[in-house]
Amino acid sequence: MFDPGTALSRNLGPSLRRWRVLYRVKQQALADELGVSQSRISRWESGTSEPDGLDRARIERLLLARPDSAADRALVELVSSNSAPVHMVCDLSHRLLAVSPARAQDWHAGVNELMDRPLWPYASEGIQAAEQSLGAKGWFEPHAPDIVFSTERADFPEMTIPESRIRITRLALSDGRFARLVRDDPDRLA
Repeated sequence: MFDPGTALSRNLGPSLRRWRVLYRVKQQALADELGVSQSRISRWESGTSEPDGLDRARIERLLLARPDSAADRALVELVSSNSAPVHMVCDLSHRLLAVSPARAQDWHAGVNELMDRPLWPYASEGIQAAEQSLGAKGWFEPHAPDIVFSTERADFPEMTIPESRIRITRLALSDGRFARLVRDDPDRLA
């Protein structure tokens, strides 16, 4: 069974490392900012331990995508007005940030009902498998490749995920946090 909390925990360390490397923040500087030791930052990034409580909350606040700048809002508008089936989520939490009308056609719940909510509960087995393989495919490196994977049809009361090939692209927002663009690959299985 897929556990969204486990998936978030598994991605927290690599996401923290990616953010730190991209912004050239040394582990010691981040440790000083968070009030922890440098070795603790190292253990979190390597996955040998996980932050909990207040430390976890501060790291999540640091990494959760918020498209607040004018450029980020323009990106949200482009996704929201796109004629192709596409949506954008926070890379860490999968919280919905934008969705095109073509993607929303497969959704039974209204867009407003799903906006700013994690889409984890609607992950098909194919999406779950792809999520678990991201680290091995270089997703958490500073310059991650697009990842293409197949998903089977999955029906939920709130949405239907059609059988298709999906392409995900990691996008850096203007504040250094990451969003994930999710679109159908041109070779969609339909």
